[in-house]
Amino acid sequence: MTSLLRRHRRTKIIATIGPASSTLDMLTQLFESGADMFRLNFSHGSHADHAERIEMIRTLERKMGRPIGILADVQGPKLRVGQFQGGRVQLQAGQSFQLDLNGAPGDTRRVNLPHPEIIAAAGIGTTLLLDDGKLRLRVTRKREDHLLTEVLNGAVLSDRKGVNVPDVVLPIPALTAKDRADLDFVLALGIEYIGLSFVQRPEDVLEAKAIAAGRALVMTKMEKPQALDDLDAILNASDAVMVARGDLGVELPAEEVPIAQKRIIRAAQRRGLPVVVATQMLESMISAPAPTRAEASDVATAVFDGADAVMLSAETAAGQYPREAVNMMDRIVARVERDPDWRLGIDAKRPEPEPSSPDAIARAAWQVARTIHARAIVAFTNSGASALRVARERPDCPVIGLTPSTQTARRLALVWGVHAVVTAVIHSMTESVAISRTVARQEGFASHGDEIVVVAGVPFGQSGSTNALRVAKL
Repeated sequence: MTSLLRRHRRTKIIATIGPASSTLDMLTQLFESGADMFRLNFSHGSHADHAERIEMIRTLERKMGRPIGILADVQGPKLRVGQFQGGRVQLQAGQSFQLDLNGAPGDTRRVNLPHPEIIAAAGIGTTLLLDDGKLRLRVTRKREDHLLTEVLNGAVLSDRKGVNVPDVVLPIPALTAKDRADLDFVLALGIEYIGLSFVQRPEDVLEAKAIAAGRALVMTKMEKPQALDDLDAILNASDAVMVARGDLGVELPAEEVPIAQKRIIRAAQRRGLPVVVATQMLESMISAPAPTRAEASDVATAVFDGADAVMLSAETAAGQYPREAVNMMDRIVARVERDPDWRLGIDAKRPEPEPSSPDAIARAAWQVARTIHARAIVAFTNSGASALRVARERPDCPVIGLTPSTQTARRLALVWGVHAVVTAVIHSMTESVAISRTVARQEGFASHGDEIVVVAGVPFGQSGSTNALRVAKL
């Protein structure tokens, strides 16, 4: 069955699980349609819900005989206004409106802002965005217990709408008490990635990594302009990165979001970090069986840029057409990767290797595979680092990541072009070549007379020691 589920594309697909996809039958359909990894959104659902979904994913994994990664996406600090006497108010452009610490229900003149840190950090002229940017306020006066603002555009404001402050770094941690409880729960169940929301500083990432303690990798979600100001340091602390265009698009001008997306992808690729493009990719398929042409182009752009993965959110979590959304994304990705301009663009963006033996071997593997038209590059890896290095080269042929670790195989489900397979522990280069031939044939990558390139670390069993390359003929 495994050879039937070999993906004929390099870019991976992440599908979010929710009410529309929380059965084993639907998860099976999503996987067979192209989902390589599943996302659990801890902004919604109970611990019992998520535990049940994790168990279903592991059941599906056993059924399919393929490693499947899980991303647990924690909510992060959600900043919201309080409630109104009538549930909502209409605010007019030019009027004054106060945000304060008074917990009483609001009206057209004021509302509770239960976040003293926002009041402390804001200054005269600071912009506040409410309800995903539908309402814009500018601070005109500041006191210890309130901000007086001018309404810049008229709009309706209702209970508990979100607040974004794009102009300042807020002195709030990326992990709330809820997030910590969610992480304690989900890390004990065994997942591959933590999605860290509203990161502003590298310290936010390091805090999450300390909690994970190696049990999961940290995927930093880039959704704050302040994070872009410290992009290099944040990525250096991260294990993976997500271009989370929802909140990023609220706090940045719309015309800046595509530029930020390309910048983040390039920076991640230089470091060999897996990078995901997410949010509203096929948004119309929440309620329609086909995407808009603009959405198809949006997915294609991420693939042309060289993203490791593209992600579906509400489309598969709550939409009417979850299977069709995954299938459509699979079709778009596969079509783009057949285009000659895609390969030309990928080659043009290949980063220079680091001055190290593992990077030199990865670059050599790409060059040798291209020269001899190898059917696959086989990377033996304990931690996943060797497969990541080879994938960073974006080779013409698939990458088979062989590892004795089930957790590593699941983590590699996110990585561009990597087909992960769990094998026994290898003790010699001769043994590795023999197993490479067998797996390449069994998994449908090569047949009699084909050549493959094998990279490994000698002596075996030491992570990060990739130093050997061999060409093998089946």
